[in-house]
Amino acid sequence: MGIQIVKAGLFTTVQDLGCVGYQNIGFSSSGAMDQKACKIANLLVDNDINEAVLEVVLIGPTIEFTTYNMIAVTGADLGPKLNGQAIEMYAAYKVREGDILTFTAPQQGCRAYVAFAGGLDVPVVMGSKSTNIKCKIGGYMGRRLQDHDYIGFLNPKRTLPRMEERNLDIELPEPKKVKVRVLPGPQDDYFTEEGIQMFFSEKYKVSNDFDRMGYKLEGPSIPHKETADIISDGIAFGAIQVPSHGKPIIMVADRQTTGGYAKIGNVISVDLPKVAQRKMGDSIRFQRVTMREAQMLYREEAESLESIRQAIKGENPELHKKNHKKKRFWRFWPSAFLRDMK
Repeated sequence: MGIQIVKAGLFTTVQDLGCVGYQNIGFSSSGAMDQKACKIANLLVDNDINEAVLEVVLIGPTIEFTTYNMIAVTGADLGPKLNGQAIEMYAAYKVREGDILTFTAPQQGCRAYVAFAGGLDVPVVMGSKSTNIKCKIGGYMGRRLQDHDYIGFLNPKRTLPRMEERNLDIELPEPKKVKVRVLPGPQDDYFTEEGIQMFFSEKYKVSNDFDRMGYKLEGPSIPHKETADIISDGIAFGAIQVPSHGKPIIMVADRQTTGGYAKIGNVISVDLPKVAQRKMGDSIRFQRVTMREAQMLYREEAESLESIRQAIKGENPELHKKNHKKKRFWRFWPSAFLRDMK
């Protein structure tokens, strides 16, 4: 028993945190584009943070539940509704057989994540349940979901402890304008000083050519000193290639494993969710940071995630002294907001 996909939506796939350790033989890591939202969705329903979720892009699916379970929706606000009633983002909900989850329209952001308590019953391929679309492996039959697909639950839950704390006040994705922090290199010496200054001062917009492989940006062309070509080397999540036409391309989850264009910088890991939540026409400005700053920000985010986990589990009483609870009635059980988690 699990979920029946009544309508698949625009581009719905099964993703976890990705496939690790196989890029050297040509397999991209794939995985959730917004890994922070994926992790929090799983925490809300007591899953391991690496459990598979559904990644929903812009136009969401219609999902019918064929048994009970607990779910949570995080990431972009695509207008989730359960049985026709709007539900909160970043909250755990009980579902029963016959319940219907739908999405109305994008309110903020681009990608939402749906977690299911106990996990999804899909094969583990190379240590991951993520869908690799290019290689047609992982997830559900190596492809995006289609109408009438069915996915079972591994270990569904009727309820979870501390239900009143499973409603988090998490900031939703920023609207159309965003600042993304970048670590320069590894081939920033291929660009003129004017080009580097232009990259960090001008505004770029997401073109209509964006997907899980890369985001092609529109804006001023960045001049190279001589050539854009390099000897092919590895490409990290968030690498920013600049081909000969001078327009930056941000490489994301389903990127190729190597590439032969000079990279002017790399989006730092804590800002990758900002990129994942951009859509056509959204603007991006780039801000230079140092390695030390990037590491400090990474540590702060790890601590923030641990605080969220502790708040849900009730392992740190001090966190709950800052809670401002507001009762919210729903057809199955009351819930509350958890605020000011710092």
